[in-house]
Parts: sequence; C-alpha cells; structure tokens
Amino acid sequence: MSGINWIAKFCAMIGVCVTFTAQAQDFRALARLVEAGSFIKDAGEGIDVELAITQAVPYRIQTFSSPTRLAIDFREVSFGQGLAGLDRSEVVTELKAGKIAQGWSRLVLYLQEPMAVETAGMKTDPVDGSAVIRLGLVQTSPENFAKTVETTARLSEQLARTNPEVTPSDKERPIIVLDPGHGGVDPGAQRDGYDEADLMLIFARELREVLIRSGRYDVVLTRESDDFVSLPARVSIARAVEGDMFLSLHADALAKGRATGTTIYTMSEDASDEVSALLAERQDRQDIIAGVDLTAKDDEIARILIDLARQRTTPRTDLLADLLVEELRKSLGEMHKRPRLEASFSVLKAPDIPSVLIELGFMSSERDLQNLTKPEWRAEAARGILGAIDRWMIEDAARRQARQ
Repeated sequence: MSGINWIAKFCAMIGVCVTFTAQAQDFRALARLVEAGSFIKDAGEGIDVELAITQAVPYRIQTFSSPTRLAIDFREVSFGQGLAGLDRSEVVTELKAGKIAQGWSRLVLYLQEPMAVETAGMKTDPVDGSAVIRLGLVQTSPENFAKTVETTARLSEQLARTNPEVTPSDKERPIIVLDPGHGGVDPGAQRDGYDEADLMLIFARELREVLIRSGRYDVVLTRESDDFVSLPARVSIARAVEGDMFLSLHADALAKGRATGTTIYTMSEDASDEVSALLAERQDRQDIIAGVDLTAKDDEIARILIDLARQRTTPRTDLLADLLVEELRKSLGEMHKRPRLEASFSVLKAPDIPSVLIELGFMSSERDLQNLTKPEWRAEAARGILGAIDRWMIEDAARRQARQ
C-alpha cells in the first residue's frame, strides 16, 4: 500500500475528513518558503518573524555570538530565491540560508543588538498541510543573550561529546540515545544522601561504555552532567541525531512497600495501574516546576501524522520492551512483579523512535537502593540491556524485511 493510500485509509477509518493536495500528500518532500506570505520586520522595539512554508516541519531556534545572530533550523525547507524581499527590519543586518546537514536547513538572522524569543509557534492549515511559523523577538540584555548562547552551546556539546563523528548525515552504526532522568534543579527521588539524577547519570555512563565496547553501536546521552534538560528537549536530542532507540533511565520512589524491582514502561495514554499513572504525573510535574509548558495541543494534521507514525513504531517498541524484560530477568534474576507496564510518560512520546522507560529500581525500596549503588549489580543490568538491544536489532530487521 502506498503512503498516500495508507494516509487516506487511516483518515477515513477515524472519521477525519481532510483534503490533501498533491504537494501536501508527500510529507517526506522538501518544504518550500512561500515568499508572498513571509516577512521579517520591526515591531516597536522588537521584531516580528513570519515564515509561510508549503508543509509543516519540525523546527528549533538557536542563538550565537560573535557576531550576534539567531538561527532557525528546519527539517527541511528550501528557501530558493525567497530571501531577497524577506528582510524589512533595520535590526536584522543580513540574512543567510542553506543546508547544514542531511535533512536539515538553517535560516540565520544577523542582529545589530541582542534579541530574545518572546513568542514562538506554528499554525498548520488542516486542508492543505501548509504552515506559518511566527516568532516574536524582543530586546534583551547582553547578559541574558549570553545565557541563551550558552544553552545552545551546551546542547550542541551534548550531541557531539559522546562521539563527534555521529551526525544525521554520517552514521555507520545504530545510534542508541540514553536519557539519564532528572538533573539540575530536578534531582529526582532522594534517599539516604543519594539523588536519582546522580545514580542514573552514573549508570548511563557505564551503559554507554558497555555499548560502545561492543563495537556495534554509537551512543548519545541527553545530558553529560548535573544539568536540567526538559522532557521535550530530551526527545529533540534523540531526533536531532536520528537515534534508532531511546532509553530513558529512572529509579523513582513511591510509598514504602508499593514498588520494588526493575520495570519496563512503554507509552500509553491509559496507565497500566495507579502507580504507573502516578509515576508519569511526577515526571511531567518536574518540567512544569521548571517552567516548561507541556500542555500545548497538536493541531489536527499533526495529530494524524503522529498517529500514523505510532502505528508503525508501536510494534517495534513493544518488541524492544519485551526483550528488555527477558534479558534483564536473565542477568538480574528478580524483577518487579509486573515488569512490563504502560503509562503516559511525556519523554516517550516521540512517534518515530522506539522509546522505553526503564525503572531500574525504586529508591523507596532498601534492597533496590543497595542494588543501584553496587557497581556489580549495575554491570549485570548493563549486560542485560546490551543483550536485549542485540536481539532487537536482529528481530526488528527481520520483521521489517518480512513486511517488504
């Protein structure tokens, strides 16, 4: 079945009436800037940016110094000759655009003075799939601008530090993204002088070494130190490096006696039980405390595309979770009484990357905490995870080949 027919059938199945143009039907095609509907102009002491594109695409905003500039990265937009009449701002001294990596393009605004992003959003047309990206920039101090530049640099370092050769345009081995939970202002669970954030970073580094030493995988960590990384940013890192798998690592704490042992979670809007729902709520609450908005709703066309992607990814994720349970049970022996559960963890919501959350144990359990602090136990856990990944790579490839 072709991609277009599959989309049409799915839309009919769920009762969504959407008319796709021929251009909007191929969601893998290069989006184009529509010059007639785009501008960059001064607005009081700020700048309004409006970019009309032929189809909705993921984008991200970064800032750089020396010279002062703001970059908008897209996956992927062709600007053609559309820059000539785009800049109507006196604060923007120059515009440049081009391809920066396979599947990624960038628009750069060179600024006379530091500016900060006050508002940002993308509105998608539910009829033809075209989109408009709107940014509101306001004046800011050099000190505040420097902080945003530092954040950009830290993210870039996180992507490159583990393996500088791993880029979306050049990867020889599958990329495993490890996500040590919490960090920075969010220490996670705490007990007897231990922080969940610290324990998970230690384990992530040890697991990375095991995976790299196998010679079969490259590894990227969503954080390399005690830094706060929002849940959406963790997913963005995985997508930016074109990760083949996303493993979020946690060791939460609940009321005494309510949970013990290793558990594997996959994404579901309906939690397996009350404890699973509570864990997912606790994870999201930390982002809200840190000022990250997790309440934004997808527009209709985006929701359809996400559902389509999940139809293909969910069986692959389920296979990964099942194999993790099998291999960790072999290496660790005892696990949680229900080692395979589901919950609505925001960090698992990437629709196109097999993603699981591993609760290595619960710090509220004295036995689990002792295990988490033992290098020998962590080594066995890492061995089990490597075994599961090895099996998944083989079985997933076989399944996909069988469907072709």
